[in-house]
Amino acid sequence: MNNRAGSFLWNLRQFGSLSPTSRTGRLNPLGFCLPKIAYSNWNQKNHLLNVFDNKTQSSIRHLFQDASIFKTGGDVFQTKGISPVTTPTISRLFCPRRLSFDSEQTPVPADGLKKINLHPEASDEDILTKKTKPTPVNFKKLVQGNSLSDVLDSFSNAPTFPCSNYFSAMWTIAKRMSDDQKRFEKQLMFNHPAFTQLCEHMMREAKIMFYDHLLFSLYAIVKLGIPQNTLLVQTLLRVVQERINESDEKCLSVLSVILEAMEPCKNVDVLRSGLRILVDQHVWKIERVFTLQAVMKSIGKDAPISLKKKLEMKALKELDRFSVLNSQRMFEVLATMDHRSDILLDECSKMVIGNINGCPLKILITILQSCKDLRYRNLDLFKGIADYVVTTFDVWKLKQVLFVLILFENFAFRHADLMDLFMKKVVDERGFLTMKSIVPVLHVYSSLNHPHGGPAREFLDAMGAALTGYLHHISSENLLNAVCSFCLMNHFPLAPINQLLQKDIIDELLMSDNKDRNAYKLQILAACLKLDDVPCHKALDSVLPSLPPAPLYPNAKVAKLLSSLLGEGYFLQNVQLPHNHHIDFEIRMDSNRSEVLPLSDANTESSAIDIQRVAILCVPRSTYCLDLTHPRGFLAMKMRHLKVMGFHVILVNNWEMEKLEVKDAITFLKSQIYSTENPPAADVNFQSTC
Repeated sequence: MNNRAGSFLWNLRQFGSLSPTSRTGRLNPLGFCLPKIAYSNWNQKNHLLNVFDNKTQSSIRHLFQDASIFKTGGDVFQTKGISPVTTPTISRLFCPRRLSFDSEQTPVPADGLKKINLHPEASDEDILTKKTKPTPVNFKKLVQGNSLSDVLDSFSNAPTFPCSNYFSAMWTIAKRMSDDQKRFEKQLMFNHPAFTQLCEHMMREAKIMFYDHLLFSLYAIVKLGIPQNTLLVQTLLRVVQERINESDEKCLSVLSVILEAMEPCKNVDVLRSGLRILVDQHVWKIERVFTLQAVMKSIGKDAPISLKKKLEMKALKELDRFSVLNSQRMFEVLATMDHRSDILLDECSKMVIGNINGCPLKILITILQSCKDLRYRNLDLFKGIADYVVTTFDVWKLKQVLFVLILFENFAFRHADLMDLFMKKVVDERGFLTMKSIVPVLHVYSSLNHPHGGPAREFLDAMGAALTGYLHHISSENLLNAVCSFCLMNHFPLAPINQLLQKDIIDELLMSDNKDRNAYKLQILAACLKLDDVPCHKALDSVLPSLPPAPLYPNAKVAKLLSSLLGEGYFLQNVQLPHNHHIDFEIRMDSNRSEVLPLSDANTESSAIDIQRVAILCVPRSTYCLDLTHPRGFLAMKMRHLKVMGFHVILVNNWEMEKLEVKDAITFLKSQIYSTENPPAADVNFQSTC
């Protein structure tokens, strides 16, 4: 018995001498106490059983309860069991599963583990002999390859632990390739005989490799285009779920990026839920702004509002540490998590405006798109971006500038200098106008009611000529949209309108899924052809379906004010006019607009010649451009048509009337009714000639 015990202690000393270590504890940023292990002459990520405690003894069977060792048998990987060995204990509390494995350098006596032949051509003794074993391929050598197949060839020649090196190396190489080359190389990767073996290795090593290696591997696998529903990806997702408590701040960043890149599925949703719980517990311990923003993007739009608020407060606390890139990125972050924080957006807007020189247009477009998603309007930000685009206009492609204009139109933001510059460029480079770009260009300019001055005529002619060139290829709905935009700008190109008025096209539009919208736009066309007096075009002969009456918005305050100012019987309310035009209030005055006439007197034939009809329109903010001084397209067209029908138009801003006291509101209405000045109207519109 004593001999047996003495032999055991001697073997234990020899075993412990193979792995001299020193252990120091460190507290990571998220509060998890992970061991910091210093090794001498050992690579801590390429050895099995690299952490020892010489004070106690226990079985390590549990360390490999889910692990398998590979043995190559022909072309098929087989598993070989591991017999239990009594060795010093390892604290799983402080370092769960933080073990590395390299079968070629297993510091265990020959009788402790069964010998495993990973290389059929080498003997067991060769594998355990350092002088004759093949040199492990490190990550730096792997990424020096020119193709993904080179990495797989290296794996098939001398597979080493961990497999994460191979996947990370393949993704690093793939990032350097063009899209076509990347597509070709990925196909070769899937067909490579060692690819399946590498995937099998990866699944078996997932539970014993370092957690950050596991995350980097999963990210590389996703970016390499390996289908998400494969056993490999789903297995790694499950292991990541099980080990999520091992996350430090770096792991949180990688995990957040992985979730952002993956499509929703059961395992992804569970992992995202786990990330939310983890972040909710440790949000105040996150030190890096980049990690904070990565986490905010990955928690999802359906995250609890309390968690979103907590992340917002953390971001506000870190505002002083925001870099220019952090400020630019915050717009997309908030849009991704669907959380609007005006304070945060305002501060980031100031940073973006102050450092806009040299900013790529792609980033500015992303900022504008995020503002659209968040319904955030900042006039200073929009002006700063527009001024920068004007200054660097020649650097950008017209398609890029058009996309900026489209986003500005979503905010009803009209930057005259930028739109004038774009108009001039379109006239000079008409080849830019393709069938896909004509309709959005016309929509932007008609919606913002911009064409004015000398260049407008040339611009509209150029747009009409470009549309005429695509009449045989454009769809009926796109043709209707383009012609409707021309009508709003009081311009009527002959060929496009004549083609649109063909009976078969009208019938097609009225039978489509968007028949109500198409009928409304055809009504606009019919009204413009009638009221704008375009003699070279025939009227719309087709019988259009009757549209539902315009919704009536009660203007009780304005009606009460008019009663106090004029008295009952001096105005009409909710007047419906021909061509589907509606006005809120109508009053009738003498030709000099010095006196309001009672409706009974104004209806007599004897005084009809001296009557001036006045239309009072109560308009919301949405009918103006963002600066609230320039009417948009439909309002400008309505004002033009009312003038043709003999009305003088007065605009009353709803939001301003609500803020005024009764006395001030009456004074305002009186000044507008008896004023001899013209109301703010659209800029000069032009009529085409035949």
